[in-house]
Amino acid sequence: MNEPVWIVIPARYSSSRFPGKPLADLRGRPMILWVLEACLSVGGAQEVVVATDDERIAAVVRQAGGRVEMTASCHQSGTERVAEIARRYPEIKWFVNVQGDEPGIDPELVARLIRSLVKAGNPRLVVSAAAPLAGEEEYLSPHVVKVVTSIAGRALYFSRSPIPFYREGTIPERLGSKHLGIYGYSGDFLRQLGTLAPGRLAMAENLEQLNWLENGYAIHILECTAAWPGIDTPEELAAFAAAWPGLRSHPDGEPGE
Repeated sequence: MNEPVWIVIPARYSSSRFPGKPLADLRGRPMILWVLEACLSVGGAQEVVVATDDERIAAVVRQAGGRVEMTASCHQSGTERVAEIARRYPEIKWFVNVQGDEPGIDPELVARLIRSLVKAGNPRLVVSAAAPLAGEEEYLSPHVVKVVTSIAGRALYFSRSPIPFYREGTIPERLGSKHLGIYGYSGDFLRQLGTLAPGRLAMAENLEQLNWLENGYAIHILECTAAWPGIDTPEELAAFAAAWPGLRSHPDGEPGE
């Protein structure tokens, strides 16, 4: 793979439900370092960058040996933060967005996404991922974004509402797919992001990916067998720390074997 690919980890301090979330303790280390460690283990990326607007996050990442790019505080999404990096480095062709609150991210899924993105070679194609919904509660929850795709795996629609709607009233065991917040995009796409016309569907659902579909971009969805839990609240972090088998304690702050 000769074309440059960067993994960018957007991380902001000011979360309304969980202020300071990237620095929250997770088994002896700040959560952002678990995400960084996972991304550094991914093959196919030339650089892993934490993009933040907060010096406290930057200091922790730098102390651990990670690369930091300071970004503006006005961004409304991780994609906007990654787009700032894309504008700063126009020579980078491909970018992968891994959110800073996803300590359970699977490095192999990130590697699959990179391979798919570069193999397609299409600057108008975004690559993302989905996993089976865990049950009826997730299917009905407005906090879980669902996605439906074509037979070829291209996203047709994203919604906070239950999709598809089962007309007969019997909800099958295989409910549908839960969208995962990981994206691969071309630098060209990101550098054009600010010129996209606002879409009515995106505004209705408050989902940025609908705006891309409305503006004629395609989104390919990689299917994976299980979803990792994103962290939105202190309670979710506590549950994750207790249950996640892929993390070990690091009382000395150093990665495990």
